[in-house]
Amino acid sequence: MRRALGYVVLAFFAAVALIPLLLVLINSFKTNPEILSNPFKPPSSFSFGNFSTAWNYGQFTKGFLNSILLTGTAVLVVLIASSLAGYVLAGRRVRTSSAIMTYLTMAMTVPIQLFIFPLYAGVASLNLTDNVAVVGVILAAVNIPFATFLMRTFFLNVPAEIEEAALADGVSTFGLLRWILFPIVRPGLITVGVIVGLNAWNEFLLSSTFLQNPEDQTLTLGYLTMNGTFSTDMGTMMAGALILIVPILGAFIALQRYVVDGMASGAVKG
Repeated sequence: MRRALGYVVLAFFAAVALIPLLLVLINSFKTNPEILSNPFKPPSSFSFGNFSTAWNYGQFTKGFLNSILLTGTAVLVVLIASSLAGYVLAGRRVRTSSAIMTYLTMAMTVPIQLFIFPLYAGVASLNLTDNVAVVGVILAAVNIPFATFLMRTFFLNVPAEIEEAALADGVSTFGLLRWILFPIVRPGLITVGVIVGLNAWNEFLLSSTFLQNPEDQTLTLGYLTMNGTFSTDMGTMMAGALILIVPILGAFIALQRYVVDGMASGAVKG
């Protein structure tokens, strides 16, 4: 009985999450009058005109490239910084480990909105506005505290004997990380990469602040430009939304097993 109740609860939450996506999928192929008459009715014919309009008007070709650059930069910087910092903090290899952990905890509680104006002043003074890679680095800095906490937990779960045996055999620190520890904590690296990738792909605040040039705008900003012209054309708006979410949704579905395993492994010790 308890298991059946659990399945019912899970089915309910799954429906809450999937029904909006299903409606977006169905209505992206329909004309605006069809949507207004009955948004739950399947389309009478499958036309890709909404997708073509959304792609061209939202400049999604450039948006895709910029979003990939932004997401890739953020993920790469976070993975390098958080994995190295997590390794150091897990072994308490510096005397100020406790102070650093306290600082990272405080950093996670401070909203990025407080730093928008000084950040923009600094970036503008260096003439680095409208630079997608720079925004990726800023976004990485926002995600590094949480990622470091997570990677530290994974390194804490690695038996100390493995590191001691490798060092006794003459393995360098770089070799230890590259060939022994990183493969062990791979679920953590994938988990961090997926979480940061989701945040970066959907990021709006920093992108809209630092990327004013249409040539440097991401998919999210391209979709925003459609809001004024196509705000009453729900079919085109939903087609644009589908284009925006399908890539990251597909990546998450492909890697969800690693994410679940990673979160479960990282929750063992902290």
